[in-house]
Amino acid sequence: MTLIDHPAPLIGIPVRLSDGDAPGADERIGEANRIFEEVVALIRAAGAEPVLLEPHSEDSPLDERLAGCAGFVVPGGGDVDPALYGADSAHPSLYDVNPAQDRLDAAVVRHALEHGRPMLGICRGMQLLNILRGGTLHVDMEPTDVTHNPEPGIEWAVHEVALADGSAVAGAFGRERIRIASGHHQAVDRVGEGLRVSARADDGCVEAVEATADGAAWTVGVQWHPEALIPDAELRLPLFRALLTEVDAQRRAGAES
Repeated sequence: MTLIDHPAPLIGIPVRLSDGDAPGADERIGEANRIFEEVVALIRAAGAEPVLLEPHSEDSPLDERLAGCAGFVVPGGGDVDPALYGADSAHPSLYDVNPAQDRLDAAVVRHALEHGRPMLGICRGMQLLNILRGGTLHVDMEPTDVTHNPEPGIEWAVHEVALADGSAVAGAFGRERIRIASGHHQAVDRVGEGLRVSARADDGCVEAVEATADGAAWTVGVQWHPEALIPDAELRLPLFRALLTEVDAQRRAGAES
């Protein structure tokens, strides 16, 4: 039996590489590492088995591990290096820019896109998806009447987003608006090729993107954190269930062909 035929679908998720316990580490690194575990738990709750993807090594080639996964979740974390989209890598707002993390996450996103595997990108994962499709980010968002990046000591900023009619995101939640938990100071600027905006906050901030090409695999990125326990626990699982629905459809199609 190959990994792709495993009874529980195998969903690859790249590990977080920054050490939140290192002396002088930004406290946001530790928080990203903590909520990574929440994402892993939600993959299991949706009915799949998470595969923790570490960087390539001779003993464990990354390509082999990627090939065994039926779908992928690329989670949040520190800032993507702005050099990847032609912006200022010395901007004072940046934190936890980690080239090794960029390489690992990018390898996962590229594999999913090139091999037509369903993928969910969360916060940083959505931003990297957009960058790899030729899009750009606002390195540091201008203040608006919607708070996206909470003050120190506050875990999440909670606000509403409008979901585009007919989008994969709206289909996952079955509604036009939801309240979500945000924690980011960057956001999509120019949308990448082959992606469309499928959710926005009331200040216009891009909150979700998804693949548009006919026949493309289910590819969704959300700027918010569905793994957060607030504002509504029932909104944590729908995106993971939608991902698994697409994985199961691919598995059935493969078994019938």
